[in-house]
Amino acid sequence: MSPLSLMHEGLTHVLALRHGQTAWNTEQRLQGQLDIPLDATGRWQADRLGLALADSNIECIYSSDLSRTVDTASPTAQRLGLPIELDATLRERGFGVFEGSTYAEIEHRWPREARLWRSREPAFGPEGGETLQGFQVRAVAAATRLARAHVGQTIALFTHGGVLDALYRAAAGLEVSAPRAWVLGNASINRLLWTGERWTRVGWNDSAHLEGGPDTTSAGAGAGAQPSR
Repeated sequence: MSPLSLMHEGLTHVLALRHGQTAWNTEQRLQGQLDIPLDATGRWQADRLGLALADSNIECIYSSDLSRTVDTASPTAQRLGLPIELDATLRERGFGVFEGSTYAEIEHRWPREARLWRSREPAFGPEGGETLQGFQVRAVAAATRLARAHVGQTIALFTHGGVLDALYRAAAGLEVSAPRAWVLGNASINRLLWTGERWTRVGWNDSAHLEGGPDTTSAGAGAGAQPSR
């Protein structure tokens, strides 16, 4: 679809991109809003993503202000000759006291809270963190605000697994408490449209650009698992 037809129909084409792999992803250690860098595989994924998007018609790049997303966005920005606009509202969900612990440690230290987290209780938030419902509202509002600012254009949002999950649910009309049955792959390409009224999913978890390289499977990134963010 050409930029002219996008403008005519009041659409914004959004590429939603999860950051590359970190060491904490492979350790199944909850990152939340802690600033954890990409590992060697994550840097390779970022370069491959940049190559995959080099011929795209992206006109603006936004990124969460955490280094793992900024560093994932950098190869794409360099190839397209675009600046990276930092936006803290694209950050991962804040997990408070859970951050820095492995999933097993969370189960051991906070068994009651862990059950609420695993069951996707909308009103639950770890001490010092965000509730699931509050995070869903924040994440979708952030993406919607940026999409509304770029009607007729294609934009890239470099963000986190939780934000991608929120956008998938918004596009599919799913409750935040519904079990997850979709993948949130590191450095995958996820395509959505903002119609001016609602989100629509065009393509999800395109990872063809990551084939033939380092092992890119992140613990917890598959369907049905709590993503390692």
